[in-house]
Amino acid sequence: MRTVYDFSVKMPDGTEKALKDYEGQPLIIVNTASKCGFTPQFKGLQELYEQYKEQGLVILGFPCAQFHNQEFENIAETTAFCQMNYGVTFPMFAKIDVNGSDADPLFNYLTEQKKGVLSSRIKWNFTKFLIDRNGQVTQRYAPTTDPKKIEADLLKLL
Repeated sequence: MRTVYDFSVKMPDGTEKALKDYEGQPLIIVNTASKCGFTPQFKGLQELYEQYKEQGLVILGFPCAQFHNQEFENIAETTAFCQMNYGVTFPMFAKIDVNGSDADPLFNYLTEQKKGVLSSRIKWNFTKFLIDRNGQVTQRYAPTTDPKKIEADLLKLL
């Protein structure tokens, strides 16, 4: 059986990062955008991370410009924006596509495991996936879901 730990992703500097490095830790995986109406969710995600990182939580942010090009072109601008405006310290990765023929394999896997209301494709920025300590996708949350509303489900995994 596949898990999220079977995938590798690109870091902002282009190097590969094996998600196996996070094995045994609950994860929140989210596609992000710096110029979106939901961008303030970075604050709530960072708060969850700070509150539960000692218990193993890791949040993985994946910038994406597929929805009205709401992400900076340069990944360095993205990471600087997230750190300066929202104090983001959780891992951010290279910009990716989450839908279509160029979709990152991790997001293809996530959407196969947990479909949205009408389809499996990602509908917008800040779609969030909760992953248990075994690397299984347990929940999918809509872009409109405030990160604080994930907390009850997260506590069951800690």
